Amino acid sequence: MKKIERFRILVMGRANAGKTTILQRVCSSTENPEIFDGKGNKMPHRLVEIDIDAECSQRGVHKIEHELVFRSNLGLVFHDSGGFEAGSTRQFDEMSKFVVYHGATTRVNERIHAIWFCIPMTDYHRTVTAAEQKFFNECDTGHVPVIVLLTKVDALYLPALRGLLDEGLAIAEAKERAAEKQGELLEKWLDHIKQELGKCQFPPKGYVSLQKMHQESADCSALMQCTANVLNEEGLQRLLISTQQSSIALCVQYAVHK
Repeated sequence: MKKIERFRILVMGRANAGKTTILQRVCSSTENPEIFDGKGNKMPHRLVEIDIDAECSQRGVHKIEHELVFRSNLGLVFHDSGGFEAGSTRQFDEMSKFVVYHGATTRVNERIHAIWFCIPMTDYHRTVTAAEQKFFNECDTGHVPVIVLLTKVDALYLPALRGLLDEGLAIAEAKERAAEKQGELLEKWLDHIKQELGKCQFPPKGYVSLQKMHQESADCSALMQCTANVLNEEGLQRLLISTQQSSIALCVQYAVHK
């Protein structure tokens, strides 16, 4: 454990799942990450400015081997699988090979320690697609835990408001109750996702709902705590908790209990 210098996370999910924003919040940054190839060489500046959630025209610029690092927190290293969609056998095979190698390599500083799988609530009507089914049924991540992140939860506000208006509520009352209804919708879809992925051969180890990530003050402590809780090495827990910058309270809590 003393040889491990940085905590390494693979981030997966569909295009436009809000991955970049989450990483910025976790690292307390508003900047784009610096990108390095697998050998530690910094990539050209023009690539750094490209959003890793970009759609088709820029898809493929980022490779899963590339390291994404924010200057504000050099202790966290991220890898991005790109827009993970069904139907791309090549992309799935590349991701599987990456997980198998980096999950068990003897080069301890190249190992990935956790996987964040993002499911955006902008697509709440298709929360578990063939891509998710394929990954959780066919990709054995070994000892590397996978956590499902429900992203862009704020997108459920409008369906919640429309549902209340359809029930006959006046606009003022509907707005007052929209937040509560949004929470009910979130619970509904979270239960559905847990049920569907729970049937898979390699189900996730945890689930986290992320809200208001567009705000610089967004709270990521639940994500960091969930990630720490599913790690099977106390040394890795200690590394993650000491490296994360989203919550001083989390550091204190972990120090007291551990």
